[in-house]
Amino acid sequence: MPDLLSLRELSGPELDALLRKALDIKRDPAAYRDALAGKGLLLLMQKTSTRTTLAFTAGIEQMGGYAVRLAWEESNFSISPLPLEARYVSTTMDAVMARLKRFEDVDELARHTTIPVVNGCCNRYHPSQTVADLLTVLEVAGRFEGQRITYVGVHNNVTNSLLAGCTRLGIRVNLVTPIVNADSEDKELLAEAEATGLVHRYDDLAAALEHTDFVYTDTWIDMENYSDPAYAEERDRRIALMTPFQLNAQTLAGSDARVMHDMPIHPGFEISAELVDDPRAVIFQQAENRLYAAKAILHELMTAA
Repeated sequence: MPDLLSLRELSGPELDALLRKALDIKRDPAAYRDALAGKGLLLLMQKTSTRTTLAFTAGIEQMGGYAVRLAWEESNFSISPLPLEARYVSTTMDAVMARLKRFEDVDELARHTTIPVVNGCCNRYHPSQTVADLLTVLEVAGRFEGQRITYVGVHNNVTNSLLAGCTRLGIRVNLVTPIVNADSEDKELLAEAEATGLVHRYDDLAAALEHTDFVYTDTWIDMENYSDPAYAEERDRRIALMTPFQLNAQTLAGSDARVMHDMPIHPGFEISAELVDDPRAVIFQQAENRLYAAKAILHELMTAA
């Protein structure tokens, strides 16, 4: 695994091994305290971030390495050809976690560096999030095979990586996705996932919940542009279409499915405020697992021969 850009790089056994490593790191962090001693990680940031920044910064430093955070707009990545900047970074750092707006830029970065690149989120994929999600499933359920996840919301980058990861591990994915983000669409990945027979589509959340162990939601709207008049029509369209699919006490009545959300949370939109702390919710366990996912990914990439 020279890079981690989408999760499609990994076979089922490889992904399972990565998740077992994440669980081992969580249970015995002291055993990995010096595993990446002296190694440098560049955090190349173009998108806003809380969990990704904290997880990868803490992750590398807790294993003896160090992190350097570089904002895209404040660096020469914004004015110079990306391949040239990528070549330079390879002479100074040992790995890059790139949280960029476009997958094409993440991919180009990976093609022109000689060090590992982790996609920390782009318009199309969010693989480190899915590693944390699946680690949570493993902790809660004790296994992957036969588990069932319902994703309800807008089909986006999180959905794509979730499909790639779940279908490699024998997890059924129910999709309740009335809207597809056009810039997140990956028809090849979707076709690959559907070919496994593990992907099922529903128009009705209640019907999907009959076959669900975990129910997962994400933001419907671009909150960064929420008050932008140019976004108002799309914002209102999404709210009107998606409100019946909100996770709340009523829509989850009678279900004991564990509730997941990748955060940041927008209470009153995709999920009700009271459901965040519902006994069924594993949202903060899922968020904490971003750290152990990051540590496992970095260890796997940066100790490879």
